[in-house]
Amino acid sequence: MSHAVENLQDVKAKIAAAEKAAGRSDEPVTLVAVSKTFDADQIRPVIEAGQRVFGENRVQEAQGKWPALKEAHPDIELRLIGPLQSNKAAEAVALFDVIESIDREKIARALATEMKKQDRHPRLYVQVNTGLEEQKAGIDPRQAVTFVKHCREEYGLAIEGLMCIPPLDENPGPHFALLKKLAAEAGVEKCSMGMSGDYEKAIAFGATSVRVGSAIFGAR
Repeated sequence: MSHAVENLQDVKAKIAAAEKAAGRSDEPVTLVAVSKTFDADQIRPVIEAGQRVFGENRVQEAQGKWPALKEAHPDIELRLIGPLQSNKAAEAVALFDVIESIDREKIARALATEMKKQDRHPRLYVQVNTGLEEQKAGIDPRQAVTFVKHCREEYGLAIEGLMCIPPLDENPGPHFALLKKLAAEAGVEKCSMGMSGDYEKAIAFGATSVRVGSAIFGAR
């Protein structure tokens, strides 16, 4: 058994324990295995162990390994969790099943155009910059609810959730609480929050999906 498969089982057990501790019996938390920087040979054992939801940061990198893996395993769900440039919207719509990083009007417009053109409709999340970090993607939390409404009304986008990446040097709890509050105000059901170092805490705050990379695949 590969280290990644052992790690996957450990993460799944911790997710189950965190769900139980939080009294989360209504909806299981989705584990997104973040496979960025790892090649197909390193990902394949994790797929064979039953994992079906994966996250990638870059469109171009994902194009190099996922079409063949998805063809071999049609039930895989692939999520874009990194920043999206508008000139990559066509490729993103063609490849990904979920796009979690809508953070400005230009991206919303480009995705709406491509989804109509391709007649393909990935599920969509708005990324919120809960820490207001200048170097980080995501919309200002004070504008998030209005932006979700705008995406729906102006572009017909069915936004299903919000996503955040809290600042590395801060307690993530308040950021998770803020995202959950904004999701309720925006009328969306899903919160993508929590990574390798804090996914158990994110589950306690109501995460519906957690994005776990290094705790499964190891250090990059």
